[in-house]
Amino acid sequence: MRMMTLAIAALMSGSSSMGAWAATPAEIAALEARFDASVKSADQMAWLKQMASAPNHVGSPHNLENARFIRDQFRAWGWQAEIETFDVLYPTPLETRLEIVGGPVLGGQEPGIPEDETSNRLEGALPPYVAFGADGDVTADVVYVNYGLPEDYEALARMGISVKGKIALARYGGGWRGLKPKLAQEQGAIGSLIYSDPAQDGYGDAEVYPNGGGRPSTGVQRGSVADMTLYPGDPLTPGYGAVKGAKRLDRATAPALMKIPTLPISYGDAMKIFAVIGGPIAPAQFKGQLPLSYHTGGAGKVQLRLKVQSEWSLKPANNVIAKLVGKDRPDEWVVRGNHFDGWVFGASDPLSGMVAMMSEGKALGAMAKAGWQPSRTIVYTAWDAEEPLLLGSTEWAEHHGDELRKKAVVYLNSDSNGRGFFSAQGSHQYQKLVNAVANDVKDPQTGVSAGARLRAKVRADAYDGRGRLSDAALVAAEAGGDLPIGPLGSGSDYSAFLQHLGIPSLNISYGGENESSGSYHSIYDSYDHFVRFDDPGLVYGATLSQTMGRMVLRIAEAEVVPVRFTDLAATVKGYLAEVRALVSNRQRQDEKRAGLTAAGIYKLASDPKVPVAELPEVEKTPQIELAALENAVATLEASARAYDAAFAAKGGSLDATARDRLNKALMGIDQALLIPEGLPFRPWYRHSLYAPGRFTGYGAKTLPGVREAIEERRFADANAYAGKTAEAILRFAARIDAARGVMG
Repeated sequence: MRMMTLAIAALMSGSSSMGAWAATPAEIAALEARFDASVKSADQMAWLKQMASAPNHVGSPHNLENARFIRDQFRAWGWQAEIETFDVLYPTPLETRLEIVGGPVLGGQEPGIPEDETSNRLEGALPPYVAFGADGDVTADVVYVNYGLPEDYEALARMGISVKGKIALARYGGGWRGLKPKLAQEQGAIGSLIYSDPAQDGYGDAEVYPNGGGRPSTGVQRGSVADMTLYPGDPLTPGYGAVKGAKRLDRATAPALMKIPTLPISYGDAMKIFAVIGGPIAPAQFKGQLPLSYHTGGAGKVQLRLKVQSEWSLKPANNVIAKLVGKDRPDEWVVRGNHFDGWVFGASDPLSGMVAMMSEGKALGAMAKAGWQPSRTIVYTAWDAEEPLLLGSTEWAEHHGDELRKKAVVYLNSDSNGRGFFSAQGSHQYQKLVNAVANDVKDPQTGVSAGARLRAKVRADAYDGRGRLSDAALVAAEAGGDLPIGPLGSGSDYSAFLQHLGIPSLNISYGGENESSGSYHSIYDSYDHFVRFDDPGLVYGATLSQTMGRMVLRIAEAEVVPVRFTDLAATVKGYLAEVRALVSNRQRQDEKRAGLTAAGIYKLASDPKVPVAELPEVEKTPQIELAALENAVATLEASARAYDAAFAAKGGSLDATARDRLNKALMGIDQALLIPEGLPFRPWYRHSLYAPGRFTGYGAKTLPGVREAIEERRFADANAYAGKTAEAILRFAARIDAARGVMG
């Protein structure tokens, strides 16, 4: 309790750059204690079992039941709650077929497991499939393409192997699922298969289900393969809401839809294909952990037949929108969200996060019934149709974009949750708040704070050489200071808020010690799996509720939005240093590459029986004009320091009129970081600092207009977007200066 009280007092003091509060420190501590008292793991266990009891995909009867249940619960807790429906394109399979011609039929629904109750109750469940792959019936040879990313196709090309006219077999990992059929079709493939290798989520990581949480040989990872890196949301309504009467693109020409049939398969079925495909032994980087020799295929030894036929109608996406209206600033919204649709039962993904959010709603509602009213309006959103392509949240954000640009202070997201360590990514002006909350929430396994346990992990991992850790994270962990939060790419419902509308966003979870990757997007993502291997007793569900509840309360109750801009400026400076290093490293590599090619090194080094061609010629990386960007970042640093210093000195003594002016100056400030014309090839993504990578998908690219152009050797774009990014940063710095000016 002392740690919490001291942290809250620090937030309240005039010396803090976090923001002043409308209540005293003791009142805030009491408010959070009242909130915690209403959060019960037992509630979450009951909700999870009910909501994961039947197939929960978009348009299913149980999905609608869950939407109505969530709405009715929020109403019972005292919220204004409604269902807002969008009509979204969502194909569901009518027929899927995969067979080795002259051999066994593969694929089909996963078998039930005796220890998993719902896996044996599959009425209404859809078979393994991927959404937004094309219909088709193709028969062809197969080529194994590793992760199916550009570097994999380059390696195959140097071996003289092509996927043109063939079916590409890729394994999950390395990049987002949807990139695999996209790149396969660009390479000329006529079909695509994706399997889960045990090196990623099977026996390479854990005992397989039901003995452990790892993926069994029959498990299949479903998912979406639309081109999310182009834009999320309904593929037929990019940039605007999919409401009745909306203008829709022609499905045949919609750019986000795939053009070749695609299926996900188990590693048990992948082994049957590898056993017969022939061809050269695959390169070392292509090898996973199946107990066999990995061959490339393409040898004409086998033919696969792949057939997919889907029903392509519009389906309802039923979002639940609940509000507690603010007493002081009703037109300033703190928006909190989690989705509730799954591929089958969805216990981990997403219902583990959904039930935690429901606990928050129950606790806040109880406080409201007892007479409390938030200073700002709190909006809780339960999203439907996230799994296919962030459909529910994107359509809502696009449809209400004008209102959200005016009113949304922040968007706070969660998704799956599990046992383990605190994790946060998002807009870096909230880094201080995130750390303060993590330092105030107790880790249920160790009794120390979630922040202290995460700092311990950073130090242990650094010493053991595990993972990729930044120097800044290690320095902060060793000093007991604020840990840097990560950037946001995509893969959950924050994308439209942050990257399209310019609303600062955070994504929060616990995990790392759960085994949900082995059940991910399969019929085994069930209540039984979750309570055994992911979060027994849902103790971390309660911890997530306590964490997110504090963030909601501290932002909703702050007299001035609790941001610290020096954290953001330092982060952007670090991103710029990475871009400079990228240019230098590429220039050195290009010189070496040219020398290797000129000397015929690869011809001499390769096995004559399996020859490998020289590296193809590429345009050498020139000097990139970064001066304007460097000057803009320096300006941002100065503006951020000046604002934070002014607020530390004067924020606690501002009168009500000045506080109101300051809040107005801070509203919508992140929209200055948007590039109006968007990023190259994908104008829907407009944020100058954060975007999902074109060839990573979920993974974030920072300073994306510049960084990706250098990586992809689009050097004219790199120079152009260095300038556009600099302009956005300068606009943002000017808004910070204007906010500082309010304080005199």
